[in-house]
Amino acid sequence: MRMSYAVLAGCTALVLGATATATATTKAKVTATTAQAVPGQARHVLPPHDGWASTGGGTTGGAGADAAHTFTVTTWEEFRAALAAGGDAPRVIKVKGVLRADAAGCGAFEAEGYDFAKYLAAYDPAVWGRDRPVSGEQEDLRAASATRQAAAVKAYIPSDTTIVGVGRNAGITGGSLQIKDADNVVVRNLTLESPLDCFPQWDPTDGATGAWNSEYDSAVVHGSTHVWLDHNTFTDGAHPDSTLPSYYGELYQRHDGELDIVRGADLVTVSWNVFADHDKTLMIGNSDSAGATDRGRLRVTLHHNLFRHVIERAPRVRFGKVDAYNNHFVAPASGYQYSFGIGAESQLVAEANAFTLPAGVGAGRVLKKWKEAPVTATGNRVNGRTVDLIAAHNAEYPTEPLRSGAGWTPTLRTGVDDARQVPPVVGRHAGAGRIR
Repeated sequence: MRMSYAVLAGCTALVLGATATATATTKAKVTATTAQAVPGQARHVLPPHDGWASTGGGTTGGAGADAAHTFTVTTWEEFRAALAAGGDAPRVIKVKGVLRADAAGCGAFEAEGYDFAKYLAAYDPAVWGRDRPVSGEQEDLRAASATRQAAAVKAYIPSDTTIVGVGRNAGITGGSLQIKDADNVVVRNLTLESPLDCFPQWDPTDGATGAWNSEYDSAVVHGSTHVWLDHNTFTDGAHPDSTLPSYYGELYQRHDGELDIVRGADLVTVSWNVFADHDKTLMIGNSDSAGATDRGRLRVTLHHNLFRHVIERAPRVRFGKVDAYNNHFVAPASGYQYSFGIGAESQLVAEANAFTLPAGVGAGRVLKKWKEAPVTATGNRVNGRTVDLIAAHNAEYPTEPLRSGAGWTPTLRTGVDDARQVPPVVGRHAGAGRIR
């Protein structure tokens, strides 16, 4: 039920006279409010020419919602109830305060008989070895526990929906927004604190020494089209990796990604967000073998985002035509791997971005070659100097050369700032609470 830009031009001043109340079949009560009480930003639509999500009819979210489908929520239960209410009608969901998807705690999800101490004893590499995946009673109980957590922390976003934080301090902690098989979704002005996986799986065959693997991205765009993610802050919050223990000599990783755009997703604009303090941050395309689904899709625009102290995947790209311009990348003091990952059949254009790298880290590290694919990189600056990122990479990694020329020229841009202006502009305006 997407409406044209012309029809929606006056949506920010829309006035509806009635109020209504919707009571969900869950125990949560969701209150519908008049549009007079909805800040103008709840009715904002993606401007014309603003990235890939502006093409093919544009992205308007729930800007056409009536009063009965405009909700204010203050709890995770109310939020999920609002997502389920109202059928296929456009909706606006205003998030007030911080919604706690993890309030119940990990113990609430444990299957009867699951015991982490027993899990550690059963799959200790000294006992189990490193040449076969784990199996048996405790692994089955771990998986059952994980299923319970997934049901509690995932929220599925339907088509024609706008989700917007109210004020400067709105957000979601421990929840995973699933934008799956939907069209026309807007998410703005939220601080999204990464979910903590209560039940990571030990995989002794992952790499030379094994690894703990976790689930739950803060947001996933899966098979969806026309999605606008704007002025959000993605963070590990109170639980960065530095606070996590190690078992079997490996970090007990409880985080997955901050944002994944995968499995045939298409026409996505990611603008004015902060991605902070994370390892594997942003993935576009999840598998080299997904060409049948992803080829010709995964068209994503990234502009005016701040990637602060992230280790890698900012983003890692497969298949898609990705336009990344006017982003600022501030690498951590230690542990930095790369920013742009060049993957299978990707066509990345990286223009007028700014990179702040610590001493001892060369500009060649910005690009990482995973598979043979062409790249366009122009007008980028590293530590205040204009740098040819492809030449820098090829000089530092001569056995893994990158090929210049992505083969396409982005046109869906509202304007490109000089890379010298990117750090102050992005620093002032990106992230939740700074919506204009």
